Amino acid sequence: MSPLPQARRVSQVIVAVVAAISLLLLGAALGLLVRVPSFDRAEPEPTAVDVGFSQDMSVHHQQAVTMATLARERADDVAVRQLAFDIETNQRDQIGRMQGWLSIWNQPAQATGPVMQWMTDTGEHHHGGGMAMPMAGGALMPGMATSEELSRLSSLRGPEFDVYFLQLMLRHHQGGAGMAEYGGTHAAVPAVRALAKNMLGSQGSEMELMTSMLNQRGAQPLR
Repeated sequence: MSPLPQARRVSQVIVAVVAAISLLLLGAALGLLVRVPSFDRAEPEPTAVDVGFSQDMSVHHQQAVTMATLARERADDVAVRQLAFDIETNQRDQIGRMQGWLSIWNQPAQATGPVMQWMTDTGEHHHGGGMAMPMAGGALMPGMATSEELSRLSSLRGPEFDVYFLQLMLRHHQGGAGMAEYGGTHAAVPAVRALAKNMLGSQGSEMELMTSMLNQRGAQPLR
């Protein structure tokens, strides 16, 4: 092979690598631009809704991550393992964002009082038709599994594990939908509203998939 074509091929590889790095740097720069407030318009101060949503949804998400991590390692069906991987990945990322905001706002990682208190501030109704009432310390938020249910999930294997995981995770998503809908409507910080609405969309699709998976297995959602 003559030196000229070989040199041209090396040059093409270098150009391709430089182009790929440039795209990564451009993406990072655009991400920073999205997160940095405009100098023409002050970023709204976080309200009780922004803070409470970030605190409570972080806790709610963490249980989903715990269940999804177990399913990713143990589920019998590869489709269930893939769903678990997607849930684990997405919700870990969302927890990171919410905890980052709380750190910037100098707020604790978790609520120090009753959970879901932030959903009573405007006196409006949440998804499902009822008023969101503050929950006493230690009370579970809607959709969350009890310690007994988590223990049972850990004890199962094979197709029985898959069905119970899908049932618990479907109920978990359904329970969190009201919180996401409220945050998407009432949060003051645009990034918080956007994340809440993103949760509604992505988890809505996952709920449809889990419902279909349960139907295929002849199983019903938990009541």
